[in-house]
Amino acid sequence: MGQDPDALLEALDPEQRQVAMQVTGPLAVLAGAGTGKTRAITYRLAYGSAIGAFDPASVLAVTFTQRAAAEMRTRLRDLGVPGAQARTFHSAALRQLRYFWPRAIGGPMRPIMDYKAPIVANAARRLGLSIDKTAIRDMSAEIEWAKVSMIGPGAYVDAATTQLREAPADLDLETMANLLAAYEDSKDERGVIDFEDVLLLLTGLLQERDDIARAVRSQYRNFVVDEFQDVSALQFALLQEWLGGRHDVCVVGDVAQTIYSFAGADPAYLVNFEKFHPGARRVQLNRDYRSTPQIVSIANKVLEGAANTRRRNTAAGKGMPEGAVRLKSQRPSGPAVSFVSYADDQSEAAGIAAHIKSLTEDGVPLQDIAILYRTNAQSEAFEQALADAGIGFIIRGGEKFFEREEIRRAMVILRQLVRINLPGAATNSGGGNEAGNLDAPGKPEQVDASGLGLEENTVEAVKNVASGLGWTVKPPSGQGAVREKWESLDALVNLAIEREDLPLAEFVQELNERAEAQLAPTISGVTLSSLHAAKGLEWEAVFLAGTSEGLLPISLAKTPEAIEEERRLLYVGVTRAKTHLVVSYAKSRGAGRNKTRENSRFLDSIWPVEEYKPIKPKRVAPKLKDELADAPEDVKRLFEELRQWRLQLSREISKPAYTIFTDRTLMAIADAKPETLIQLRTIPGIGATKSEKYGADVLKIIRDFAGE
Repeated sequence: MGQDPDALLEALDPEQRQVAMQVTGPLAVLAGAGTGKTRAITYRLAYGSAIGAFDPASVLAVTFTQRAAAEMRTRLRDLGVPGAQARTFHSAALRQLRYFWPRAIGGPMRPIMDYKAPIVANAARRLGLSIDKTAIRDMSAEIEWAKVSMIGPGAYVDAATTQLREAPADLDLETMANLLAAYEDSKDERGVIDFEDVLLLLTGLLQERDDIARAVRSQYRNFVVDEFQDVSALQFALLQEWLGGRHDVCVVGDVAQTIYSFAGADPAYLVNFEKFHPGARRVQLNRDYRSTPQIVSIANKVLEGAANTRRRNTAAGKGMPEGAVRLKSQRPSGPAVSFVSYADDQSEAAGIAAHIKSLTEDGVPLQDIAILYRTNAQSEAFEQALADAGIGFIIRGGEKFFEREEIRRAMVILRQLVRINLPGAATNSGGGNEAGNLDAPGKPEQVDASGLGLEENTVEAVKNVASGLGWTVKPPSGQGAVREKWESLDALVNLAIEREDLPLAEFVQELNERAEAQLAPTISGVTLSSLHAAKGLEWEAVFLAGTSEGLLPISLAKTPEAIEEERRLLYVGVTRAKTHLVVSYAKSRGAGRNKTRENSRFLDSIWPVEEYKPIKPKRVAPKLKDELADAPEDVKRLFEELRQWRLQLSREISKPAYTIFTDRTLMAIADAKPETLIQLRTIPGIGATKSEKYGADVLKIIRDFAGE
């Protein structure tokens, strides 16, 4: 394949080299955070291909996210192994199910539901259950758990009882079992399947049809499974069917990063790997190339449950969990980890914003900074504090980059310029479109390509397209939807600059691949993310906020197993940081309230007696008055109408007006004039809670104002 096997091995550390050199037989790689697991397994595939141990076309590498699969494909391509397949469990299973459906079942494959909610609601109504959005969400999650755990309605009560699992939405276990059955009936009547059915149906076909099993096994002979600690019973069953009794499988995982047990993940498959594949070899990767020694030391202490010296013996030292890896930092010494307690939530948010300002002054880019928290509800205070400080931010889990209107339009135009038509890219076939329906809704407008820079290089072409959609060289003043739109288009332009060596057609092809994998280009802004959503990512500086009892571990964690999963969640948060780590919590929810909160039990013996002194926010005289004076007349008038609405509402609910929206947020709304709730939420200072409470009223005021 053009690769020198010895050169490949020389690029690895001793443990990674052990992984690469075992190209056949069962192998379990216990890879700690930041230890280069993806490097090890991709070099293993490259090395095996280079020495002729296997044909790359016989390889199926399975990941849990499209992002991870895309990264693996890129690395394999760069290593000269483009023929190896790297896909998520669902993507790989879906391709096979679609291919074999006509032969095994007949007719077109049933469409895949985008959302469970409508059918869950229908099933609940059949049983006469009282439902709301929260109940439907929780019921849907429990249905997913049952299906990935391969637990049918008849076995649900016993399984849930054995696992001390409570039914959601105040249901008893029997009613939940009935809901499972009603959900399946409702789904069958509509002639649709869900995402779990893709794995279930393929597993069943492989078990029942020898001809189909032989066809799949003749194609794929060597398997790699990433994040193996997150494998569910259903995914493990499918893997075993793919293998068909063979043992050429390499699994990679870290039991310390098992944070999805509530969704069916079972680390026992990694811990007990030899039980399923006798004679399997284990290799441990413990050289951490990501984090400084100071951060790695805290991570190890969190994981091993450092000896309790002050309270709660639930945090007593117990050593590393079975199968976990004690990390050894390979980086030079860095700054000490900071521990800060604040008087209340608002002070914590303002303090973190001030610290971020200080970091950026020292040269740390905003996109290399993250604020991590346990629940999404915590983000609102940080959104407001960052907005007040004039710091841009993005919310991980919010509107996806490639689903933003301006990016969708830009991609439509770029595709038309180069006449690229990917199968299924511009049609909405209703579920099952792996590439995503990027051009919906409606038929893409025909675009006059003249003057758009097709005859010039890729960068100029993309700049011309972006300019036609509102991009300018200099960013617009102020915040809000206009600035958010500019940020996304600017990220597209910067990506083109980074890839200026590509012809436009190849650049557009890369955009389509990125859209499929949801690999958005970098947008300059602090990342706000829950700890769960942060898994697999890393930043130069991480602020772990809200590390208090009741939040971490969360109050809902009742059993010892649930509490230990919360410990692992904290470990995941700590190991996201490369150089700077600040751990904080607030002693009360708001000013004037009792300071009853304590730091998390997981930090009892780690929290220093003398805390880090927080950076105080700089008091800057507000310039809103000057901005308002220079604003267009329509912005001034809409701002005043919004202020009057806020004043009346504040009197009705007996709350200070600024707790609804600050003047600066109202100014941003008046300037942006959002038309939808999604656009409204892009304005700094408006989180999910405020959008839900006040969004409809605000949008009505804007519509009425526009109709004057």
